[in-house]
Amino acid sequence: MPGRLQNRVALITGAGSGIGLECSLLFAQEGAHVALVDVNEQAVQKTHALIAERYPNVKSLPIKADVSKEANVKDMVDQAVSSFGRLDIMFNNAGIMHPEDDNALNTEERIWDLTMNINVKGVWWGCKYAILAMRKNPTDESKGLHAGGSIINTASFVALMGAATPQLAYTASKGAVLAMTRELAMVHAREGIRVNAICPGPLKTPLLMDFLNTEEKKQRRLVHLPMGRFGEAIEVARGALFLASDDSSYVTGTDFLVDGGLSSSYVTPLGEPALAPPASLI
Repeated sequence: MPGRLQNRVALITGAGSGIGLECSLLFAQEGAHVALVDVNEQAVQKTHALIAERYPNVKSLPIKADVSKEANVKDMVDQAVSSFGRLDIMFNNAGIMHPEDDNALNTEERIWDLTMNINVKGVWWGCKYAILAMRKNPTDESKGLHAGGSIINTASFVALMGAATPQLAYTASKGAVLAMTRELAMVHAREGIRVNAICPGPLKTPLLMDFLNTEEKKQRRLVHLPMGRFGEAIEVARGALFLASDDSSYVTGTDFLVDGGLSSSYVTPLGEPALAPPASLI
């Protein structure tokens, strides 16, 4: 059976770890050729090697890039199109959650600016150059390929819910991603370009676990999670797969929540989770 992304070309930023790594493997498993982007060259090379080993029928292209620099973003899209001939899926996933990010009184301007440059400007530029590429996608009905494409931007549940454990720059940056996503979705809706934001809940990834570096910090959050556990990166990757595929052909401008029910919760259940989380692809 052909995969859900057969013959498509995807570009994934932050492909060296966490959501980006899981998504790279899942998209390749579903038949996509994948441009793998990360600021950490060693990490992205490992992702490239995993895909080559497991999915020999698809191609991957490792690219070192800093998404806070427009020239890097333009170049990574140009490399993807030059190598694969098109760009069908853009997953603007790279982002930071700085350990010195705090409240309005304590967060330094350098932390604010760094966060905005990566989490907001990086997404803006990713969308800009993806749209320019997707407008030129040739149609090939025999392979199920068409003009336009799907852009997915990683936001967060914190853009929708307040928290007394502040990380103000991160929260503001993800709110900006939601607003930008909705606007772009409307602007490009009749070009066959869909734009959606995916909003992960708290995940068991290095990004969050490094931030929640004490048991007290972890428990402060776990008490609010209806399913009784942190999410897994593979669970967000599966949501991104839906948004990337034609299964979501009538979905654009959404805040797609993968948060284990957190944003719908008031009082959480007692007891231990009945089901184990799904296995990682790593």
